[in-house]
Amino acid sequence: MTTNSSAFASGQTSDLIDPKLAMGWMHTARFLTTAAQLDQLPAIDVPEIAFVGRSNAGKSTSINTLTQQKQLAFASKKPGRTQHINMFALGKHGVTDAVLADLPGYGYAAVSRSDKQRWQRVMLNYLIQRESLTAVVLLCDPRLGLTELDEALLEALRPRVEQGLKFLILLTKADKLTRVEQAKILSITKLNAGGGEVRMFSALKKQGVDDVAQLLWHWCHPEGLNPGKTEAAAVTPETPAAPASQQD
Repeated sequence: MTTNSSAFASGQTSDLIDPKLAMGWMHTARFLTTAAQLDQLPAIDVPEIAFVGRSNAGKSTSINTLTQQKQLAFASKKPGRTQHINMFALGKHGVTDAVLADLPGYGYAAVSRSDKQRWQRVMLNYLIQRESLTAVVLLCDPRLGLTELDEALLEALRPRVEQGLKFLILLTKADKLTRVEQAKILSITKLNAGGGEVRMFSALKKQGVDDVAQLLWHWCHPEGLNPGKTEAAAVTPETPAAPASQQD
């Protein structure tokens, strides 16, 4: 598999890409690999964006909506039971210029305490140590706000954010709120975001979809490169396997 390493840099272009181009780039997402442990993840030399959040925050649904693929990210019928990191490659013309990492949902009560602690350690190590990690998308149900676990995750990310890691708090299921409620929650979340981006999002109403796609594209192409048409590098190949289902 070929990739674009020249897109791997910090910063963001000030010129907005056409949302149709950003959405077209997101639609190129295809399954790359699944891993139960960090040492099973492939070496990546392109931007890697991790999607994290509580179980039932709408993570899988949001990924499928952004990529316009109904079954790219699978949601488990048993919340918190399946605990794998699923990775998806992005890029046109067979050239991978970014990778999405779908992390297991956290905080579901039906999972044993030992399993919770083990996977919280795995996720924490991933977020702190993964060299190719360029950005984190934290998905939250705006009706619940930032939970204690969400805030702990943001605090753990702080040193990397200070070193240039991007992050976005995505307030999902915005269609469940009135416009007044959305404005209030958006304002409160921005105050607690520590400098990160905050967006309202609704998979049902397609609210915020274009905006988020543009933001992710710019994070992966800070120099304004045309997606899929730049110099190729390499991702360490992995034997493909069926993606593990996650709790949405």
